[in-house]
Amino acid sequence: MMKYHFWIVLIFVCSHAAFGQNAVKIRREETGDILKAETEIGLKTEADSQKVFKKKFIPNPKRAAQLAAILPGSGQIYNRDYWKAPLVFAALAGGTWTAIYWHVRYQDFVQAYKSFYDLVPSSETYGQLKASLATDPYLPVFYRGGILNGKRDDAKPMTIDQVKKAKDTYRRYFQTAVVVTVALYAVSIIEANVAAHMKTFDLSDDLTLRVEPRISQPMVSQPVPGVRLVFTLK
Repeated sequence: MMKYHFWIVLIFVCSHAAFGQNAVKIRREETGDILKAETEIGLKTEADSQKVFKKKFIPNPKRAAQLAAILPGSGQIYNRDYWKAPLVFAALAGGTWTAIYWHVRYQDFVQAYKSFYDLVPSSETYGQLKASLATDPYLPVFYRGGILNGKRDDAKPMTIDQVKKAKDTYRRYFQTAVVVTVALYAVSIIEANVAAHMKTFDLSDDLTLRVEPRISQPMVSQPVPGVRLVFTLK
């Protein structure tokens, strides 16, 4: 009887030990799987963050145009086309300086044109050509060499017709410079918008362009041989 109980106790102890070893093994395997899974998640998270960090910059066309309108050249900087900004600055600065230059010249000849008339309100010949022009049609006209330089002794004798012609010429130059400068300003805004759109333009291999023959042509009633360009997005 005692021997029978001994064998029962021995079998119970061995089974418990074996179960404990299996539980420890399973627990270790689960712990290893958890650590492995956490390591893989950590690697994936780091890789995803690097992908986000290296994501291609895609500008907003509307914002690029707004920045270019507020400050010329800033739209190009926003698009990261840094080399274009100095060109915009130079073009607008040159156009503005040219407009100022011709405006100063125009104002000089406006004053010169007025000098040929009697502009004294109390005079009987107010608004008429000066009487001295009947004998000598020339008057000294101040003609500066640049915008801010020049002296009063740098005057040239000119007739009223010559002054009027020069005045009208410089007025046209000034107006042309203003129009060109405004056009350059508008072009810089359009360029910033278009450049932002082009940065999102797909240039991958999924785009195909091929030439195909075509018999029927638009606005032609009879068959006429020709070709057409076919642009396909795959």
